[in-house]
Parts: sequence; C-alpha cells; structure tokens
Amino acid sequence: MSAVLLRARDRSAVALVLAGVLWGTGGLAGSVLSAETGLHPLAVAAYRLLLGGCFAVAFLWLTGGLKALPRTKAVVIRLVVAGALLGLFQASYFIAVSLSSVSIATMTTIGSVPVFVAVASAVRDRRWPGRWTVLSIGIALAGLVLLRWSPVDVDASKLFGGLFFALLAGAGFATLTLVTGRPVEGLDPLRTTAFGCLIGGLLLTPAAIALGMDLPAEPKVIALAVYLGAVPTALAYAAYLRGLTTAHPVLAALSALLEPVTAAVLSAVLLGDRLGLAGWCGAALLVGALALSYRRPGY
Repeated sequence: MSAVLLRARDRSAVALVLAGVLWGTGGLAGSVLSAETGLHPLAVAAYRLLLGGCFAVAFLWLTGGLKALPRTKAVVIRLVVAGALLGLFQASYFIAVSLSSVSIATMTTIGSVPVFVAVASAVRDRRWPGRWTVLSIGIALAGLVLLRWSPVDVDASKLFGGLFFALLAGAGFATLTLVTGRPVEGLDPLRTTAFGCLIGGLLLTPAAIALGMDLPAEPKVIALAVYLGAVPTALAYAAYLRGLTTAHPVLAALSALLEPVTAAVLSAVLLGDRLGLAGWCGAALLVGALALSYRRPGY
C-alpha cells in the first residue's frame, strides 16, 4: 500500500514540476507576443485562456471525452468557479503589473500563493503547518526575492494598489489550488482545464475588446498564440490539476515557483539577460525549497 502511495506521489510531483516549467515558458511567449503585436497584457491573457480552452475542448471532442461529461449541479458549479478564479488571477496580476512593475507583481503574487495555501490548509485541517512546510516557504520567499527583486521608482499610491492586486491574484490562485484539489465526480483535470479556461477567457473578453484584441495574421504571431494557448496553458493547467489529485496543496503551490525560475533562465539563455550571482542563488533556493517540501512532506 505504501509503495502505491509513493508512486502516486511521484507522479503528482512530476506533473506539478512539468506545470511550473511550462508556465515559465508561457511568460516568455506572452511577453514576445505582446511586443510583436502591441496587445495589452490583459488581451494577451484573454487570448491565452480562450485558446487554451479551445484546444483542450477540441482534444476532448476528438477523443470522445465530451460524450461522458456529466451535467450535474456540482460539475457546473466547479467549472464556473474554476473559470472565475482563472479570470480573477490573470486580470489581477496584469493590473498589478500596470500599477507597479513586473518584478514586484510577480514576486508578490507567486510568493503569496504558498503562504495563503498553508494558512488556509491550517485553518481547514485545524492544525499548525509542520516545521518543514514553514522552512520550505521561508526558503522559497528568500529565493524569490533574490531572483526577481529589482528596485524601481514607483509612486507610493500606485505601489500600494499594485501590491493589493498582486495579493488578490495570489489569493485567487491559492483558492483555485484548494478548490480543485477536492475531486468532483465525473470531472477530470483535462475537463476542468478545458471549460475553466474557456469561462475565464470569456469573462476577460469584454475588457480585452475595449483595450484592443486585433491579432495580425502573421505566421510568427499565429505560432506564438498557438503555443501560448496549447502548451503553457492547456497542457500546463491540466498537469497542475492532475498533480493536485494526490499532492498536498502546499506542495502544489510551491511548484508554481518554478515559473519565475524557468522564465529567468530562459531569458538569460535566449535573450541574453544577465541573471547575476544573486539571481542564480535565488533560483537554487527556489528549487531547494521545492525539493525539501517533497522530501519532507510534514504538513
């Protein structure tokens, strides 16, 4: 029995690591798409969710996954909640970026997720987080500061607003992690991803249309949009939700920290950005925190 549980935990860890790495490539793809088209980041987020949802639904249709989809009240509520939380996360994050900076918004959003999840899990389970959980989160936050922090001159009122929306984004993603960690009969991770992304994208579409959603019909632009929707959205969220089926929510939340690590490394390798000694140390701390949380799951 213990061997079966260990194999399930190993598969979940692989799925969560895959999700974090793929999300990191999505940040780079989204930035390039925005630079190539001049689209507002909120429009890029809407395209990302809509395309990701369409690709996942198309896969379900081709494999017959839509035929057995239950129409129960619990399924409808789960999909609407997942879509709303995905839309909230994307919208709040990009508002935080516009009010503060990419580094501040990313550090606050991603860094707050495991904290929110740990606190909510402690309240739900009526016990304090284990010392290894607290240590993992502390190491992760230190690593995130070293990796992403870059002082910028931001107006105090805008900085406060940026921090507020970044924390709101973190709370939204943490809630998504906790909610989708509880299974609903008839819903698997791919179905949740498919319809959750579609609903979230539709919720963002009115604001995206107001900001401009014209997408040039150029091969490079189309390829970027397809990649953004298919790989770091449809595949990554399906892998993340798959990992949640047997992993503790705190471990899942910590896996999201691989997103800034991957993005920073790719930017250094592909775009020539200098990561610096502090940045590489931060990346090492983030990976170490994730490894510690997996090896010492004392929640």
